[in-house]
Amino acid sequence: MNWKRLEILLPFVGVIVLLVVWSFTVWMRVVDPVLLPSPVATFKALWAGMFHGKLGVDFLKTVERTIYSTVIAALIAIPLGILLGSSEKLYRSVEFLIDFFRSTPASAMFPLFLVLFGVGDRTKISVAAFGAALVILFNVAYGVMNARKTRLLAAKVMGASRARVLWDVMLWESMPATFVGLRNGVSLALVIVVVAEMFIGSVDGLGQRVFEAQQMFEMPDMYAAIFAAGALGYGLNLLFLTIERRFVHWAGK
Repeated sequence: MNWKRLEILLPFVGVIVLLVVWSFTVWMRVVDPVLLPSPVATFKALWAGMFHGKLGVDFLKTVERTIYSTVIAALIAIPLGILLGSSEKLYRSVEFLIDFFRSTPASAMFPLFLVLFGVGDRTKISVAAFGAALVILFNVAYGVMNARKTRLLAAKVMGASRARVLWDVMLWESMPATFVGLRNGVSLALVIVVVAEMFIGSVDGLGQRVFEAQQMFEMPDMYAAIFAAGALGYGLNLLFLTIERRFVHWAGK
């Protein structure tokens, strides 16, 4: 019973280990304290920035861009993934393009999106949506193609039409893979948004905050922004995981 209660503390073990190693490294001066401030100095900067400085505004701006990117990616990739996954031949005909662009670093696509959308939020959101959409599409298509054969066969034996098989069997069978794609997609969208904020003429956002603090040599502020970005990524992943467990609880059963 006591072990059950202690299990809720497991996610904090890694955090505690990180803080101990970080504190020990600073205390032993393995790295210059100017370049790597202590956890206490970093969390003071995080608290001050979130509640009394600009870091809170930058955090919300990055959240907004990441959510817009993920929603756009999901709206495009999920229906397209179901369509492509319903026909293996159709998917194979575009597989090269999907894998090619999925393997291309998003930063390499910045010039193209800058030409198309100019400097501004539309470029950051569209390039992040592009990267996330490919990951979601890949997972949805394979989820549909790998639907359990016994259920497909049972539906066909019972005389279900192709559309009915697609909707009632393939779509539901693909849900676990779809949520895996969404979790990977939102993480990738956050990474691309932060990198875009650093290098595409931004005046706000966590990426811009990291870049500006690094240029001004304000190391506690820089690590505070990095920590905020990491915490945001963890929070978004946890949110999607909670939704997945609630709505796809039958997965694997």
